[in-house]
Amino acid sequence: MYAFALLGDGAERAVERLAVAVEGRVGIVRVGETATDGGVTAGYGDTEYVVDERWQATGDGLSVSDALDRLAPDHDYAAVLGDDETGLPTIAVGDGVDDAVFEADDARSFDTEAAIEAIHGTEPHETLESLVAEVKRSQSADYAGAIATFTGRVRAKEDTADDRTHYLEFEKYEGVAERRMDTIETELEEREGILNVRLHHRTGRIPDGEDIVFVVVLAGHRREAFRSVEDGIDRLKDEVPLFKKEVTDDETFWVHERET
Repeated sequence: MYAFALLGDGAERAVERLAVAVEGRVGIVRVGETATDGGVTAGYGDTEYVVDERWQATGDGLSVSDALDRLAPDHDYAAVLGDDETGLPTIAVGDGVDDAVFEADDARSFDTEAAIEAIHGTEPHETLESLVAEVKRSQSADYAGAIATFTGRVRAKEDTADDRTHYLEFEKYEGVAERRMDTIETELEEREGILNVRLHHRTGRIPDGEDIVFVVVLAGHRREAFRSVEDGIDRLKDEVPLFKKEVTDDETFWVHERET
C-alpha cells in the first residue's frame, strides 16, 4: 500500500481527485481538526480513519501508524490529512513544504497523473499482515498448505549491561536493493513446492520495538516453507545493499563502518 500525507489549503479537494483517479482501494486518515467527515469531529490528538464511504471510525489513542497498519492488508493507497509529523512522503497543495515529493499551487492546478507517478516512486507501507494478505490472493493459493513468516525487529538490548538502542536508521542503494530483493524472491519461487515469496525491508528511522523486515513464503507444505523463509532472510542480509545507523544512549555509528 502506498501511504502519503497531503498538506495545504487544497489538500481535501486534491485527495478527492486522487481517489477517483487511482486504480484500487483508497483509505483516508484524517487527523485532529480536519477529522470532520460525516459530522464526526475527532478531538485533539485523535485520529479518524475512513474506509471508502460505507464505514467510519474514531478512536481515542489510535495513532496514524495504527490506522495505516489497519488499512494496509486490503488497500492500495492511504492518504493522511492534517498531520505533518508522520514522516510519510508529502504532497503539498497550496502550501510550501520542504522535501515534498509533489507540489501544486492549488487544487485547481493539481495534476493527478503526475502526483500518482510521484507516489509510485515512494516506498510502500507494508506490514506482516499486508504481505500475508497479498500471498493469500496469489493465483497459486489453492495449492498452498502453509504460510511461513519471519519478522525482524529493533532490539533495545542484547544484554542487561548494554546501552539501550533508541532507534536504527536504514538507507538503501536505490534501485539496486529492489532488484536484489526481486531476484531473491524469483529464485526462491523456482524451488519445488514454493508458490509465492515476498520480502520487505523498511528504511528510514525505526524506533526500538518496531518491525524492520519481513519474509513471507506461501508453499505447498511446511518444511519447504520454513527452509525458504530462513534462506530468504539470510540472503537478504547478505546480498541486499542496506546501510544501518545505530543510535544508543552514548553513541551514534554506522554498523558497516564499525564492522570493518
